[in-house]
Formats: sequence, structure tokens, C-alpha cells
Amino acid sequence: MNISLLLARRFRKSKSSNRYTSFVSLSSTLGIGLGCFVLIVLLSVMNGFERELRDRLLAIIPHGELFSVTQSGIQDWQTYQATFSQDPRVVSVEPYTKITGMIQQGANLKAVELTGIQVTEQVPARWQREIAPSDWQRLIAQPQGVLLGSAIAKKLNLAVGDKVTVVIPSVTEDLTFAAPKNLYLTLAGTVSLGGELDNLIGIMHLQAASEASGIASGAQGLRFQLHDPFTAYSVIREIGYTFPQAVYMSDWTRTQGHLYDDIKLVRVVVYIALSLVIAVACFNIVSSLVMAVKEKQASIAILKTMGATDRQVRFAFMYQGMLNGVIGVFWGTLLAVITAPNLSAWIGALESLLGIKVLSGDIYFIDFLPSQLYWGDVLITVVVALTLSILATLYPAHKAAAIAPARALH
Repeated sequence: MNISLLLARRFRKSKSSNRYTSFVSLSSTLGIGLGCFVLIVLLSVMNGFERELRDRLLAIIPHGELFSVTQSGIQDWQTYQATFSQDPRVVSVEPYTKITGMIQQGANLKAVELTGIQVTEQVPARWQREIAPSDWQRLIAQPQGVLLGSAIAKKLNLAVGDKVTVVIPSVTEDLTFAAPKNLYLTLAGTVSLGGELDNLIGIMHLQAASEASGIASGAQGLRFQLHDPFTAYSVIREIGYTFPQAVYMSDWTRTQGHLYDDIKLVRVVVYIALSLVIAVACFNIVSSLVMAVKEKQASIAILKTMGATDRQVRFAFMYQGMLNGVIGVFWGTLLAVITAPNLSAWIGALESLLGIKVLSGDIYFIDFLPSQLYWGDVLITVVVALTLSILATLYPAHKAAAIAPARALH
């Protein structure tokens, strides 16, 4: 065995005689392990939020929109729909007309944003989790039907088949308001998207929405679903700048981008904060090794008189400190790798047991705590922790190597 490693193991075993030194050494190991565990788990939670944002929210809301500046709508939108659908970056293009108004039920009023779309025979694949097939079939059968966000229906105490009135503001050509219009619809079912969207969204037939809004062309704009939603900003602007008609451009980063920005910000803050926690734990390695060097001065001096080199002494104390870091990193990482993939199920069981809710579906776009483990995060965390552990051993190891045998033995 390497003489330095053998000395490190002997020094590590013999230090148990000093309880305080042992406690400091143990606390450094526990601190590094806890830091690695929490960092990997929280990064997995951030990965889970990003996955749910991409797979749930961005699968439902349009990635980009082009809508007409004037009330005439998109002229010859069928041709543009067919043309843009051939773009390899685009998954689908669909026409839409959006109506913003107040939905009235008795004396109650609620703001609503109704979107008229082409209602096909089957529920669109991206909405199969959010819309029940029976609600969709009722919408197909009712030209004046509407699907409202579940939070709207709950707040207004609406049931399937209820008649509702939507008050739509009228804007004249000189941008002054005229008497509002009333649009009478029948509730065909609900949409459950989660979060704030449930308090605002509504889906109806494209033709009914265009007629109510006075869109002569039959569609106010075109909605895009892209293969890579994170390219929406550049793709929509590239298409919009070459569009022959005056249109407004919008993408999901304007409406829901704050969620993604928040996830990235929290991820960076978590990484910095917990890396500092690991660094603080590594300071305990410095403390324990400095005390060990002080206690072992005579032993170090004897080893040097027997022929031990400065390099061997230096590496002996580096190995001793690195063992604390390796043990902490190993157990912290192992527990994190076991916990992170099962975190959602465990938190769900805890919520059921205690009768509490960690995430409310009325506020957030999901009602559970997501988690997804990336091995890249595990690797980075292990490398950072081990690097800090090694750096923490350099000063005490240098002090040990610098001990003069004659002075120490005297």
C-alpha cells in the first residue's frame, strides 16, 4: 500500500482519542454529505418543474401567434396555414379568434378570454388530459357551446347545460367604445389546465367567435406549435417579418415566460447557496486537520527522521482530509439518487397522510411536486464537492510537511 495512504488511515484511526477533533471531522463529513444530498434533490425538483412546463403548459398554450392588426382578420388564412405547416420547425398551425370580455351568470361577473378554434371530431392530442371526451362531444354538438376553465365554472356555480352571457366590448374605428355586445353561449364542459389559466380560459367554435367579433375573413390569427418551443421567439419573428399582411407577433415567452425565468433563477440561486454550504462544511476539514497536525507533530518528526519525505507527509494529511470528503460525498449522493426519482410519490403520500397540499393547483400550473434526476447534475455536484474537499486539505498538509523534526522533538 502507498505509504502516504497507510499513514492517513493510521492517523484517522488514532485521532479518535481526541473527541473534539473527532467531532469536527464527523461534522465536516455530515455537512458535505447533507450539502450534496440537498443540492441534487433540489436540482432534480427544478428539472421536474422545467419538464412539466415543457410537457404540460407548453403542450397546451400556443408557442407563437400572428394576429391581424385590423378587424378584417387574416386574409386567405387557409393558404398560409398550408404553407406554414410545411416548415420543418412547425408541428401544427391552426386559425383562431380571441374574444376578451366579462362572463355573466346572474349577478356574478368574471373576466374571460374565449378562444375560437376549429373543433374536430376528436379531442386534440395535446388536450386529452385537460378535456374530457364527453365534454368535447357536447361542444361539437352545440355550435354556441363553450368550454370554460374549471375555476370559472366553480366560481360562478355553473353546471353543464347552463346558459351564460358574455359581455363583449365594442371598439369603433376611431378607437372609442360603443355599447357592448352580448354573446349567449351554453356551457358544454370544463377545461382543467391548472394555475391561473383555469381562471381565464374558454374554448368555443371558430365560426361563432369570428361572427361575434366581426372578423370578416373567419379567423383573427394563426397559432403555431413548434418542435422546439424555446425557439419560438426567433421563429415567430422570422415568419412575422415576412408576412404580407400587417400583423402583431406574440410567443409564449411574453405570456408565460416568467415561469421559465423563475425556474432558471431559482436553479442558479440554489446551486450557489448549496455550493457555499458544501464549502463551509469543507472548512471543518481544515479545522480538524490543523488540530490533527498540532497533535501529531512528534509523530511527524519521528517519521521524518526515519526517512519520510515532505511529499509523503503532505499526501498523508491530504488523503486523511479527502477521506472525509469522499465518505460524505458518497453517502450524500447515494441518498439523493435514491430519493430524487421517488420524491413525487413520497411527497404525495405525505400530503395524503397529513391532509395538506404542498402546491395548490389554483395557483400553480401543477398540483404536485415534480422531480427528475439528471446524471449531469449528479456528476457536477460530486466534482464540485470533491474539488472543495481537496482544496481544504492543502493548507494543513503544507503545515504538516513544513514541520522541522529537531524543533518538534525538542
